[in-house]
Amino acid sequence: MSDGAQHERAASAQNSARVKQRALELGFDAVGIAPLERNAHAAELDRWLAAGYAGTMAYLHRQAAARKDPGRIMPTARAAVVTLTNYFHGWPDPAPARVAQYARSGDYHEVLGRRLERLAAALAEIVPDTATRCYVDAGPVPERELAQRAGLGWTGKNMMLIHPRIGSFTFIGVVLTDADLAPDLPFEADRCGSCRRCLDACPTAAFVGPRLLDARRCISYLTIEHRGAFRDGERELVGDWLFGCDECQDVCPWNVKFAAATADPELAVRPELAAPDLAALLAGTPEAFERRFGDTPFERPGVAGMRRNAAAVLANTGAPPS
Repeated sequence: MSDGAQHERAASAQNSARVKQRALELGFDAVGIAPLERNAHAAELDRWLAAGYAGTMAYLHRQAAARKDPGRIMPTARAAVVTLTNYFHGWPDPAPARVAQYARSGDYHEVLGRRLERLAAALAEIVPDTATRCYVDAGPVPERELAQRAGLGWTGKNMMLIHPRIGSFTFIGVVLTDADLAPDLPFEADRCGSCRRCLDACPTAAFVGPRLLDARRCISYLTIEHRGAFRDGERELVGDWLFGCDECQDVCPWNVKFAAATADPELAVRPELAAPDLAALLAGTPEAFERRFGDTPFERPGVAGMRRNAAAVLANTGAPPS
């Protein structure tokens, strides 16, 4: 290797180390660098979409080409800086209408979006004249695959990324960049072994098999992504989950052993989200809903979707509105 090539490699490694250190200083819990190669699971995505498992999430079909080849998202990009942010809030007694852990605080898109923009600005200081694009659970970015490539964990049998020291209660944020950064080694091990607790715990049998989810039976899909009224049998599947579902994560041994409550002040629990007032959801005006929940994950299904969910929980549990 020539002296010039050695110097470039050393500079790339130094830049990567500085970027990762800055990410930790900004409040991210883990960070890695991934190359932008074609997705190794591209064929699996095609088969999953062809089977109809995406339900009404038509945007996944539109995004398929970019998800299979993330280099298309930003053609000049050379790497992805991938971050994990812990959103676990502990193991509280479940409320009468349960809400997934990630939705018990304000809209994570806004919180993580601001943090990623600060990381992008730091990257531009470390590597001048750098172009970046930030993504947090939006756009055609294959977050879990990039996180695995960045050495941050493996995809569990429930399709969640599992970090060996944090667990799976994490948000994945991505900064695409044209900066010359040294990539981390991918996380090659599958540490699920023979365990299938997540699959067996699913109350709706939504897993066709390990790492194969039929979203149409998933409570998270039904309460968040599904549009319109519940069809025959769908209301019963929801059970007492008002928004999202954590059943498969709650039983994962990696979470049971390693998940620790976040101390991030920007992700603090909001009582109206952790223990929502079903009566207010059913009776309030759209304007009142927007004032109270416009900056929360509840905005995704909107007032109509949340009223549908609240009615389903009441019908399933027989509980009077709070």
